[in-house]
Amino acid sequence: MSPPVAPPGWSRWLVPPAALSVHLAIGQAYAWSVFKPPLESALGLDGTESALPFQLAIVMLGLSAAFGGTLVERNGPRWAMTVALICFTSGFLISALGAQTKQYWLIVLGYGFVGGIGLGIGYISPVSTLIKWFPDRPGMATGIAIMGFGGGALIASPWSAQMLESFGADHSGIALAFLVHGLSYAVFMSLGVLLVRVPRTGRHEQHAAPGPGALTGVQVSARSAVRTPQFWCLWIVLCMNVTAGIGILEKAAPMITDFFGDTSTPVSASAAAGFVALLSAANMAGRIGWSTTSDLIGRKNIYRVYLGVGALLYLLIVLFGDTSKPLFVLCALVILSFYGGGFATVPAYLKDLFGTYEVGAIHGRLLTAWSTAGVLGPLIVNWIADHQEAAGKHGSSLYGLSFGVMIALLVVGFVANELIRPVHARHHLPAPRKGTDADAAARQQS
Repeated sequence: MSPPVAPPGWSRWLVPPAALSVHLAIGQAYAWSVFKPPLESALGLDGTESALPFQLAIVMLGLSAAFGGTLVERNGPRWAMTVALICFTSGFLISALGAQTKQYWLIVLGYGFVGGIGLGIGYISPVSTLIKWFPDRPGMATGIAIMGFGGGALIASPWSAQMLESFGADHSGIALAFLVHGLSYAVFMSLGVLLVRVPRTGRHEQHAAPGPGALTGVQVSARSAVRTPQFWCLWIVLCMNVTAGIGILEKAAPMITDFFGDTSTPVSASAAAGFVALLSAANMAGRIGWSTTSDLIGRKNIYRVYLGVGALLYLLIVLFGDTSKPLFVLCALVILSFYGGGFATVPAYLKDLFGTYEVGAIHGRLLTAWSTAGVLGPLIVNWIADHQEAAGKHGSSLYGLSFGVMIALLVVGFVANELIRPVHARHHLPAPRKGTDADAAARQQS
């Protein structure tokens, strides 16, 4: 399948909206915590069980991105967005059937497995194309698109809460909410499928002048990249940063309720949903704000902020979070902005280290760190909270130990970031001769 090539005069600024239409839809995953309490009540689940669809979705996101990255590079963004549309929306339809029939395994299968594949393919579908359209501002370009993934819950969280209020929070109401999600996102994601284009370069048109996607500088193939220490250090960096953020995000609504449940100002269900929406806004703002900042101060420096300052903010929550609602909310918002910024900055970090050749495939392989973090983060927070509750603890004491673990993980990520150096020349593709392209150079590499 040949990807659609931009006609003469096509504006590159039409590509970010195409990417946003997909990322805003699949970003609904970050609003999963709104469904946790109703599912637990309707189906008799505990916190760890209700997190399973989300955890599996993140695992499948990383695995499908890793295995599908090369296919996305080969077939182009339109093919990838179409696959994402089919899988993501089908996941909701299967989940609707599961909720209606009270078969929780169908929700896990639909939202977690099938929908998770849509998450992974959809997430990486525009990244390589955006970097090729915007080689001058890769952090900003990927930040615009990936901002949509972070901002998806800003729409989905209040929307989901309103549907559950209107349809009811029993199994039938949850099923109807899933159904509406699936049908609505199918229409919305179709806009990106129809709009996306790749730049005109020598690869697509023999006599076209080199466009923004022309290959210059250091280039490393995906196969070689995974053999470098830089790739694995960055894998650790991403895994630690994601684990620290996703632990809050997946359990955000019940977490803030627990933290202030014993105070004179408890948090209502609607306010908790509003907190989830605020976290989504911070996640979204961090993706464009911090990734754009990385174009100015460098990728390593911005990750020093994400990991180092993030550890200090977690420490503030542990020490003082339950004494001040504004402090808790502010720290959580900044942590989530770092979480989102880490995702948006990593494609540009990869471009700096490995070049633009097969950067989408390399990015897909790196997202296995997200799969790992998608299990670790919720497991750490939910498992510890469940055991602390069983031991008779309540309120903020449910989360002190798990937040301490997050601090340690962020320190590990900080050290890994410090170890990243430029990729050794032995991993570089040979410089292509005139009249050849990077594909021919790659075939010459042993």
